[in-house]
Amino acid sequence: MTPALIFGHLFSTLWWLIPVALVIGFFKTPFFKGMAGEALVSALARLLLDAKVYRAIHNVTLPTDNGTTQIDHIFVSRYGVFVVETKNYKGWIFGSEDQASWTQKLHRKTFKFQNPLRQNYKHLKTLESALDLPPEALHSVIAFVGECQFKTPMPANVCKGIAYIWYIKSKSEVILSDDEVERVFATIQSGRLTPSLATSREHVRNLQQAHSTARRCPRCGSSMVERTAKSGPRAGSKFWGCSTYPACRAVQQIS
Repeated sequence: MTPALIFGHLFSTLWWLIPVALVIGFFKTPFFKGMAGEALVSALARLLLDAKVYRAIHNVTLPTDNGTTQIDHIFVSRYGVFVVETKNYKGWIFGSEDQASWTQKLHRKTFKFQNPLRQNYKHLKTLESALDLPPEALHSVIAFVGECQFKTPMPANVCKGIAYIWYIKSKSEVILSDDEVERVFATIQSGRLTPSLATSREHVRNLQQAHSTARRCPRCGSSMVERTAKSGPRAGSKFWGCSTYPACRAVQQIS
């Protein structure tokens, strides 16, 4: 039997391994893991949060001055607006509130990822401005799913598994009236970009462009944004400020 016939016979017998390998490879991509994590958080919310009390909006992309920002989950209630960032990780997780990057240790490999508290802070500031709400009306929540373990002490709003539900329910102080809840919910719905593959692709392009051109904070490594001094001898002048302010107060003058 010639090599060509042998190859043809093998291909006709094992061709199904190709799509199986592609499917397995897709399941391992960060994109799929992110979708799976968000789906799990959404499912838990539907089961354990009263939809009449917590108005849910998922996969929210909002326009910003320098592109877009994408928020995994928002729950609007009388107890405030809960902004949930989902992380689907395995292994050990190390990090603290003031670190620019956290660490994932999986077997013998170590990976760095952006501090999700700082990542979510940008989401909160975008909503605070768009909704005209005071900072105390917005709650940052980080929901880790997957087989991970926290190996350093975490703030109360950094949760694993179902614990993010209990954190949301722990907030019992009424902050918004029923009319304000309806206004906030309607404003987010009308201001978001249409959920679609095209929207997600455009958001990724914005992130890549911002990452390639962004000025980096000399103190924490986050991006710097242009701000305007509101008071003092330099009132009205422009300067570079860390995007994670007030967590980081580094500034640079614009030359």
